Amino acid sequence: MKFSEQWAREWVNPAVSTEQLCDQISMLGLEVDGIENVAGDFTGVVVGEVVECAQHPDADKLRVTKVDVGGDSLLDIVCGAPNCRQGLKVACATEGAVLSGNFKIKKTKLRGQPSEGMLCSFSELGIDIESEGIIELPQDAPIGTDFRNYLNLDDKAIEISLTPNRADCLSIAGIAREIGVVNKQSVNQPHFDVVPATISDKIDIELVASEACPRYLLRVVKNVNAKAATPIWMKEKLRRCGIRSIDPIVDITNYILLELGQPMHAFDASKVVQPVQVRLAKDDEELVLLDGTTAKLHSNTLLIADTNGPLAMAGIFGGQESGVTSETRDVILEAAFFAPLAIAGRARQYGLHTDASHRFERGVDFELTRNAMERATALLLEICGGEAGEINEAVNEEFLPKIKKIQLRREKLDALLGHHIETEIVTDIFNRLGFNVQYENNVWTVTSASWRFDIDIEEDLIEEVARIYGYNSIPNNAPLAHLRMRDHKEAMLDLDRIKTALVDSDYQEAITYSFVDPKVQNLLHPHQEALVLPNPISSEMSVMRISLLSGLLGAVLYNQNRQQNRVRLFETGLRFIPDAEAEFGVRQEFVLSAVISGTASNESWNNKSESVDFFDLKGDLESLLSLTGVGNKIRFVAKAFDALHPGQSAAIELDNKEIGFIGTLHPSVSQKLGLNGKVVVFEILWNAIANRNVIQARKISKFPANRRDLALVVADEIAAGDIIDACKQAGGEKLTQVNLFDVYKGIGVPSGTKSLAISLTIQDNEKTLEDDEINAVISAVLDEVKQCFNAELRD
Repeated sequence: MKFSEQWAREWVNPAVSTEQLCDQISMLGLEVDGIENVAGDFTGVVVGEVVECAQHPDADKLRVTKVDVGGDSLLDIVCGAPNCRQGLKVACATEGAVLSGNFKIKKTKLRGQPSEGMLCSFSELGIDIESEGIIELPQDAPIGTDFRNYLNLDDKAIEISLTPNRADCLSIAGIAREIGVVNKQSVNQPHFDVVPATISDKIDIELVASEACPRYLLRVVKNVNAKAATPIWMKEKLRRCGIRSIDPIVDITNYILLELGQPMHAFDASKVVQPVQVRLAKDDEELVLLDGTTAKLHSNTLLIADTNGPLAMAGIFGGQESGVTSETRDVILEAAFFAPLAIAGRARQYGLHTDASHRFERGVDFELTRNAMERATALLLEICGGEAGEINEAVNEEFLPKIKKIQLRREKLDALLGHHIETEIVTDIFNRLGFNVQYENNVWTVTSASWRFDIDIEEDLIEEVARIYGYNSIPNNAPLAHLRMRDHKEAMLDLDRIKTALVDSDYQEAITYSFVDPKVQNLLHPHQEALVLPNPISSEMSVMRISLLSGLLGAVLYNQNRQQNRVRLFETGLRFIPDAEAEFGVRQEFVLSAVISGTASNESWNNKSESVDFFDLKGDLESLLSLTGVGNKIRFVAKAFDALHPGQSAAIELDNKEIGFIGTLHPSVSQKLGLNGKVVVFEILWNAIANRNVIQARKISKFPANRRDLALVVADEIAAGDIIDACKQAGGEKLTQVNLFDVYKGIGVPSGTKSLAISLTIQDNEKTLEDDEINAVISAVLDEVKQCFNAELRD
């Protein structure tokens, strides 16, 4: 946004220099990118009038003139400009004048004719206006007036960089409002009277897309003079803000855009067939734009149209067919509020970016439209004449933005700023910003303004207080924080301890995406619903993982495709289970998973190469569980899973609750995934095993331990783990260790049964046990397994 400093000072004029003003603007969050003069350095140029203009006797392209500059006599000046003529008001550099580039004017002769000065063009005065010939000034320009003073050329063009949330400063009114707030000065808005309708004409409006355009105003002005000249003061203001003059009607709409921040458009009324519609584009519609290009419209584009078709892309670009020209007699002025989401991104669909779309997609004051319409009408009648009709306003209050009411707590303000600002000062800041405010019980209740779309939460109000109070006014104190020891229980098991144990067992840690391929996940978990992403990166990453296996198996495949015959990977992370009762409808669980494939050990001359099996991974998992406090409570219960081999899979249970699974991947699943050989996996909930036993020192028995071996014959379907648990429960404190050391089926063992060889270690801390005491423990164990499992001692 580029603006004229003098134009802003017409609204509010603090007693500060240009540099100080720019510092204030930057500290307000409106970063100043550059400052430049609006004209070159020159002196001695005054307003003159060409009294006589005749052809040079010795040069076809030169003219001999006499110029009145307000002195006692006329100046003889030779001029070569094609537009030089009698009666023209000009910028005349007199003898002694110094132009841009230190070019000095002195008396001379050109082809034998005296020349006592120079009639200047814009470029010769360092003014960035493209024109041929010398400057043509209005006929009311006072002769003899210093040209710099006449056009107020001692001005600066200031360019600021605005963040997208500060669209309210894309106008002189918005910038002046900020300057007035920080300098505690009132803003003097230009006064103009409301224009009464002098004709009864009223443009019909059909507001179809009211959600995208909740407010739309039209007004007809008839019998305008489109060939009138734009006043030089308006041209200059537009130029200094980076907009070139086109014609008086377009210049007026651009002037309103810069002055008030309200984009406007003008239609040639003779080219519009009522009613004017505000609707979305239809498929295959086209619009020839003002620049002559043809846009093939998308159905998400908001249009201004009539019964014949599109007139303009709403809030973006006008159409050539309905645009004003020098032959236009009747004008329809448009002022509207377009919802930011209805405009955002639409211009870029067509490779466009206009001043109007830049403002509408960021947000325009929705209460500004009628005021802007009145201002534009007044200027149009002043410059081009005409007769104004009635304003027709179509509005849908339901879809207009609502002014927000936000509360700011005193303690929150002090905590974030680290500085206490007096209550009266804070209240005054809100009042100066144009907000309604009430203070009660250490809480400010602030009602935002229609032009501030960015005031939404409590922190926004704190930002306003800080920037208006002045960041430099807040003391630069280091923050103080009270340190507190982190709560850590000795019984908590550090995850790094488990990871280290896995790495020591020759595993590598993998980190895979939480977004997985739904086809792979459905293959592994066909009956488990997954959370589908609304805007996935790709179709192969469109659902959230419900286990870590999808990523780990993908990593195994990646390694196997690169001739890695032995893969041992583990991963820790979240899985996401849809759950209507959980927060946000998804239950997040932290799990530990691992996968092995290939050979059980590294290749060696003294070891036979064998493929991994279920018990290799189970042994590694049991080693991990031995580091936890629940290792002796974990049970592996045979269970079938969708993706696992039915004879080589088990549920991992703790206190009769399933906390994970382990098993060999089903061969058909491995084949569909492209995996080679046997693949064994497990997954277990981390929170279930995240504690460890706190070491308790106790006395070591000095009395001998007694070992007894039992060979128990039980049915095949009875799990050895159940037998061991029964032995431990029946043996009491004297039974210190139970171990399964052999399983036998064959000669001497009845069909359908198996022989389990179990060692019992019996010991007492107080004495050496007698045979009777040892036999009592053995009897208790035998009675228990007999009663529970019908176990018999093998002959």
